[in-house]
Amino acid sequence: MRILFVDEDPAFRRDVSEAMCELEVDHVFADDLTSAHEEMTRKGNGQFDALVIDIGRPAAKGLDFLRALRAAGVQVPLIFSSRNESSDERVRGLELGADDYIVKPFEWRELLARLRAVVRRQLRALKVRVGAFEVNLAQRSVEVDGDRLDLSAREFDLLWILLEAGGRVVSMAELRKRLLDDGTHRSNVVAVHASHLRRKLAHAGRANIESVRGEGYRLRF
Repeated sequence: MRILFVDEDPAFRRDVSEAMCELEVDHVFADDLTSAHEEMTRKGNGQFDALVIDIGRPAAKGLDFLRALRAAGVQVPLIFSSRNESSDERVRGLELGADDYIVKPFEWRELLARLRAVVRRQLRALKVRVGAFEVNLAQRSVEVDGDRLDLSAREFDLLWILLEAGGRVVSMAELRKRLLDDGTHRSNVVAVHASHLRRKLAHAGRANIESVRGEGYRLRF
């Protein structure tokens, strides 16, 4: 595992480093939430298997960081640490999307066990079956009846959006917003990807993309 620890206490960071080296866990430090954001931006959130963040004082800053993280679609498992045993604080963190909460001081092996647990849970969640489709969100791959579909990045994104919709029509506005990250609003870009994906799904013989005039697209199983 590669873990990002966010804690401003130098003594704690020293103890973490010694413990993680002994446990053979790859780790990186950030002094505060701003540094953590910079670290994730510079290295990419996919470079970390989990985050351990001291919620600090005021606690609202840590909760705001978590809220922004989840709102941006970053689903890296996150464990809050704190010396405060307040159940209200734990509940707020978990409701906002934290995966676990550990109260300082704690045993390093307990932290490691919790880290392994949240990473395992995410890995299980990253593999989703929808009908005949098995989607591996970590690898960004799709199999139909055991056969892997050869999809481009945007074809994968489009298929996943339509699978998430469960047969409802997804509007062109929503598709453009979620698929096009280059600022363009040309609807024909979506149409081109939909056409390519339609041909590949037809070859697999398991689903079809239906164009709903004036609205968008939906997946017919």
